Amino acid sequence: MPAARPHIEPRLVPTADSVVVKEIYLSVQGESSHSGLLCAFVRLTGCHLRCTYCDSEFAFHGGKRMKNADIISEVKALNTPNVEVTGGEPLLQPGVYPLMEGLLDAGLKVLLETSGAIDVRLVPPAVHKIVDMKTPSSGEHTRNDYRNFASMNANDELKFVIGSREDYDWSKALIAEHGLLKKPYGILFSTIFDKLHPRQLAEWVIEDRLPVRFQLQMHKYLWDPNARGV
Repeated sequence: MPAARPHIEPRLVPTADSVVVKEIYLSVQGESSHSGLLCAFVRLTGCHLRCTYCDSEFAFHGGKRMKNADIISEVKALNTPNVEVTGGEPLLQPGVYPLMEGLLDAGLKVLLETSGAIDVRLVPPAVHKIVDMKTPSSGEHTRNDYRNFASMNANDELKFVIGSREDYDWSKALIAEHGLLKKPYGILFSTIFDKLHPRQLAEWVIEDRLPVRFQLQMHKYLWDPNARGV
C-alpha cells in the first residue's frame, strides 16, 4: 500500500501566476533613497530568517493567495506610481518574479525589499532592489549571500541595520574587504529602532568620513513603531 501523501495547504502550493499576500496598503516610503515618496506596499507571507530585531513577524504566516493580475489591479487602484514588494522574504515565492515583471509592465516604479540571504540575480534589472545585509545583531549574519555584491546594479541599494558598535565595525570591514564603495549601487546605514540612538550612528559615520547614506525608518517616528499598514 503506497504511503499517504502529506497534506499541503492549497494556498501554499507554488504557482508562477500567484503569491501569498499578507497585506496591500498605501503609505509613505520610510526608507532608502526613495524615502518620503507616496508608495503602495505589497507584503508577502513567509520568511526563512528569524532576525532578533524583526519588525514584521506577523508576516511569517497567514495571508491569502492572490493572482498576480489581481494584485496589480489593486496596486493601480491606489493611484501612486511607486510600489514596494516586501515581506517577510518575498523572494521565497516563485510567483514574485512574474509579479515584479507585471508591475513594471504596468508602468510602475518597482522597489524590492529583500534580505541579503538570497541572491537577487533573477530579479528584473529595472527593479530597485534594497538588499538588507544582516549584521551580527540580527543573529543571522552568517546566512548572507555575498554573490549579491556582483548581482546588484546602479538601481540598487545595500542596507546595513546597525544595533551596536560591533555591527558598525563589522559593516565597515565588510565594505572595505569587498570594495563596496567602488560598486555602482548605494550603501545605506540605519539603526535598529529603540536600540541604538540615531545620533550615535551619525557621529560614527561623520568621524570616519564614511561615504554612506545615513537614514532613519521614518514610518516608526511618524506612527507607533508596531503599527501595521503604515
